[in-house]
Formats: sequence, C-alpha cells, structure tokens
Amino acid sequence: MEEEAKGAEPEAAAPVPAAEDGVKVVVQGLTVAVEEIAAISEFRNAYKKQFCNLSRRIKLLAPMLEDLKESKVPIPEKAVETLAPLKEALDSAKELLRLGSEGSKFFLVLERDSIMKRFQQVTSQLEQALAGISLEDLDISDEVREQVELVHSQFKRAKERVDTSDTELFDDLLTVYSSNNDANLDPALLRRLAEKLQLITISDLKQESLSLHEMAVNSGGDPGKIIERMSMLLKKIKDFMQTQDLEMGSPTNPKAPPPIGKSRSPVIPDDFRCPISLELMKDPVIVATGQTYERVCIEKWLEAGHDTCPKTQQRLSSTSLTPNFVLRSLIAQWCEENGVEPPKRPVNPNKTPSPCSASEHAKIIELLQKLLSQNLEDQRSAAGELRLLAKRNAENRACIAEAGAIPLLVSLLSTLDVRTQEHAVTALLNLSIYEENKGRIIISGAVPGIVQVLKRGSMEARENAAATLFSLSVVDANKVTIGGSGAIPPLVSLLHNGSQRGKKDAATALFNLCIFQGNKGKAVRAGAIPILMELLSQPEEGMVDEALAILAILSSHPEGKAAIGAATAIPVLVEVIRSGSPRNKENAAAVLVHLCNGEHQHQHLAEAQEQGVISLLQELAQSGTDRGKRKAIQLLERMNRFLEQQKQAQADAHAHGHVQGQAQAQAQSQANIEQ
Repeated sequence: MEEEAKGAEPEAAAPVPAAEDGVKVVVQGLTVAVEEIAAISEFRNAYKKQFCNLSRRIKLLAPMLEDLKESKVPIPEKAVETLAPLKEALDSAKELLRLGSEGSKFFLVLERDSIMKRFQQVTSQLEQALAGISLEDLDISDEVREQVELVHSQFKRAKERVDTSDTELFDDLLTVYSSNNDANLDPALLRRLAEKLQLITISDLKQESLSLHEMAVNSGGDPGKIIERMSMLLKKIKDFMQTQDLEMGSPTNPKAPPPIGKSRSPVIPDDFRCPISLELMKDPVIVATGQTYERVCIEKWLEAGHDTCPKTQQRLSSTSLTPNFVLRSLIAQWCEENGVEPPKRPVNPNKTPSPCSASEHAKIIELLQKLLSQNLEDQRSAAGELRLLAKRNAENRACIAEAGAIPLLVSLLSTLDVRTQEHAVTALLNLSIYEENKGRIIISGAVPGIVQVLKRGSMEARENAAATLFSLSVVDANKVTIGGSGAIPPLVSLLHNGSQRGKKDAATALFNLCIFQGNKGKAVRAGAIPILMELLSQPEEGMVDEALAILAILSSHPEGKAAIGAATAIPVLVEVIRSGSPRNKENAAAVLVHLCNGEHQHQHLAEAQEQGVISLLQELAQSGTDRGKRKAIQLLERMNRFLEQQKQAQADAHAHGHVQGQAQAQAQSQANIEQ
C-alpha cells in the first residue's frame, strides 16, 4: 500500500476520502459516547436528580448525531474542529455518570464537595463545547438545531446554579463514623441511614462492599485509609441490621421489624468476616500478603483485573490462594458455641462462569470478523472493544476465548500500528486473568509475540506485555516456557528504563519467573543485580520493596550471590534492616543469610559487624515478622560462631606469640651463659 501511494502522484484527490473518513470517525466517536451514556442507569440516591438530569440532557444530542451520520453534505473542516471538544466533554460526563451508577454510596456522600465540584466542571465543559459548535455549518434539521440550542441553554443555566446535597444524610454518616461506642448509637439514625442509602438487604450490603473496594483502587489519596473508613461505616450498619434481626433479602418484606421477644442474633467476630463482603466466611483462603478472604469474593476481585490485596493495597506477588484451615475450624467452633448453623462450603468454588447471552455472543463474533478485516481502523477499534469487554468480567473472558479471539489477537502483536498493538496485548492480559485462558494463550504461541512487544513496543504496550507474562507465569509450567523464550532480558531492561508502572510490572514478572531456579541465572546474566541495587539506593523511585524481594530470590543462586557480593551490598542491606519496613527487613536479612554462607562468608560477616548489624539483628529476632525472626536468628548464630572463631584465632595467635617470646628469651639467656 505504501509503494502504491508513493508512485501515485497523478491522484492528487486522495486526501479527500481520508478527510471524509476522519469526519466519520469523529461523528461515530460522539455517537458511541452518547450511546454508552444512555446505557448507564440506576443512579445512587444521594445525587439521583443531578445524575438523571445530566444523562437526560446528553441523550437529547443523539438526533443531531443521527442527522450528521445520514447527511450527504460534506461537513466543513472548521465545523469538524468545533465538534472535538464535545467528545472530551462527553468522556468526562461518562466517567462521572459511571461513578454515580457503580460507585460506593458512602464515597458519594462523604466526598460530597469533590462530587459537586465535578458536576460543575462537567456541566461547564459541556456548555462550552456546545457553545463552540457551528450549528449553521452542519446539515441538520431545524427541529434538531432548536433541540441542541435548548440543551445548550439548559447546561448554561445549570452551570450558573449550585445544587446542594443531602446535608442530613452527610451529618448522619459522620455521626456514625465518629462514634466510639456503637451501643450509644440511635437506632432511628441507623435505620434512616440504611433506608436512605438503600442498604437493606444482604445483596445491597455486599454490592456496596465491592463498590467501595473498587473505588479505593481508582481514587486518589491513600486507598488503605479509604477502605478502612468505608468498611467501618458499612460494618456498623450491617451489625445494626443483623442485631435488629431484619429479614434481610426477603423479597416480600425487606424492612419487617423483629418479632417481640425474639432473641438477637450473635454479632460475628471481625476476624471471621470477609473484609470484602463483611459476611461470615465459608471457605477462607490466604493471599500472598497474608490476609484472609472468602474464596469467592477474592476470586471475583482478581478476575476483575486487580493485582493488589484489597485490605492492604500491597501488590500481590502471586495470585495463588491457600486454604486457611485453622480459621475455618475456629469459625465452625464459634458457630457451634453460639447456636449458629456452620456455613457450608461451595461444592465447586472454581465453577465455570455462566455463558454470555446470544446478543453478547453475536457482538463478539462481529468484533472477530473486524479483526480479520484488512481495514486497519476496523482492526484497531475491534481490538479496543475486546480489550474493554475482557476487562469487565469472567463471563466475557470465557466467551471471547471460546469464540476464537486469542489466535487473532496474537496475530496482531506484530502489527506496525502502535495503538492496535497496545489493544491486542492488553486484551490478552485481560483474558489471561481467567484461569482456563492461560493455557489457551500459551498454546496459541503468544509468548514470542508478547516478548517482541516487550522489546520494541510503546511504553504502554511494554507495560502490559510484562503484566501479561506475570499473569501467565502464575502457572508453574509457564515459568519454564516464558524463561526459555528470551523474556527475561527485556524485562530487566524495562525494570531499568521503564515508566514507574513499567518498572512495577517488570519487577512482579521477574519475581514470579525467578521462583523457577532455571530462570535465576538468566536474570543475573541479564544484568538484574546492578539495577536492583540502584533501585535500593533510590527510595524516591518507590521500588525498594520489589527490588529486595527479587534480590532475596536471586541470592539463593550461586551467580546471584556472587553478583550481589561484588556489588558492595552489605552497607545497603544493613541500612534496610535498621530503618526499613518489616517486610523489607525480612528480605534484607534473607539476602544476608545467603551472602554469609560459603566461600566469602567471613569477609561478609566482618563487614556486616563493622556496620553495626548485631544489635539490629537482635531487635529483629524479637520484633520482626516470623520469617524475619528466623533469618535474624540464623545470622546471629553465624555471627556468634564467627566472633568465637576470631576470638579463638586471636587467643591462639597470642599464645603462639607468647611461646615464641619465651623461646627467644631462653635462647638469649643461653647465649649469655655461653659467653
């Protein structure tokens, strides 16, 4: 195609169709944005009026876009330029409306000032965008023009008017939150909150819990504090609902008061509740950070594309789940003691997601046909839509894979179009979250293509290629495949010169891959150790946790230990044990354990002693993590043996010197006698 374009000078009119295509893309983008906004419904009570008004006004713009799509008259370039700000304004409105539909009810109330400010910003943005459109240059009917002018005037009035939120609801929430004694809370206040926020049934409460966790990840500030604050509020309301013995979830009477004289249900201990659903756990499992969750809830969290611990917001080094048998036994014992029926574990916790509907399946098939098209725009848009669909839920991931999308997406990894490549690799990342798809992606031969993207793609593509390799490497057999595909050197390169997110993705992938012994030497030979040491010396980069975790793994390999020793790491590691976080102290001690064993152990022990490590290890042995305590005790034992050997060597040297001195004195005395 490029050669034809270069040689086709007589056809000077070629740019015109391209310009017309550009106009179609702009109009189509606006149409899709309005359709997506129209599909958002079920807004939260706190701002229902404002959300509904915003949505209704935007939907009134649809006839204008329909007229433009059907028009045979070319739109002037100047008029097209005036439409561009409208797309940005619609995207901002869509984001706000999704927050109003899917966001946490608590968040929407407690963050009322920022929410109202966003309403003002979006309203102003839409008003300015509509004011800038040259309606007289557009081929639309008079009725449609008048309707658009009406919408513009409505936004203009709304921009000048400041709406107020429900002050009573806000004050009630703050009262409950600030109360230190739940027993003194007014039941009428709690009931009013539950009814206003529509948190009556178990389903309502569970949805709110999931929403606030999702909000915490996507919001600014400290996500951990947000989760803690919201969860505390939700727990108080749920405890009230349970102690009042309401018929939660009853479709006939969800607000029925408790029968007179009926005993209250026992309050579930916090440790027995899932931090996500706040319900008594049936099948508690432990994640990589040590936190425990209900299996079904944490699996949904992971399938939604998250790679962090919901409670601590730490990055999960692995998505494996370990059954918490001890807690399960304690829950069963508590149930027996309190006359509560023990929760029954699901028969098949890894059930297959329900199949998608016929319309959804048809939509996916249509997108796959576009992937097969020779039209680059079709490929790009289809890959982008599949990327978004695969991000939403497990059902979509299963349907997309079963429809045969994976090989088609893999074939697009080699495209020269940057955006299409980004969409393709990110779609594979989202599909890989569903466990069965990991094998499908490997079998399709995707790994070499992903590695090429990791080497030569845009920064976004490289980030998501690294994240995809991490997701696939959760399966142990895949660690071997990925390590043998040449993935480790470009991961090390991304760790060195990538964006902040790129470095994080590269680090998690390297950590997982290097659990397999055969990949450790490859990482060392790719130059990982100097880069990790550099990250340790740059705490402002925010990579200390990851760097230490990888060093702890690589130090167990002979080449890794030698490279770390050659990098003069002892002072840095001792400083981490002195002032690092508990997890970092643990990993620094683990690295020292490996360094202080074998050929150069005396050299490293002596250097560590000079840096003042002994008192730090004694403190770590008392107050560190369980693993940190074990490592500290091991090091102290080696240090004590080393000091004893030094003392013995000094004593032997002293004794040897004393004997030599006596022998010399006797020899001198004998010489004097002979004289």
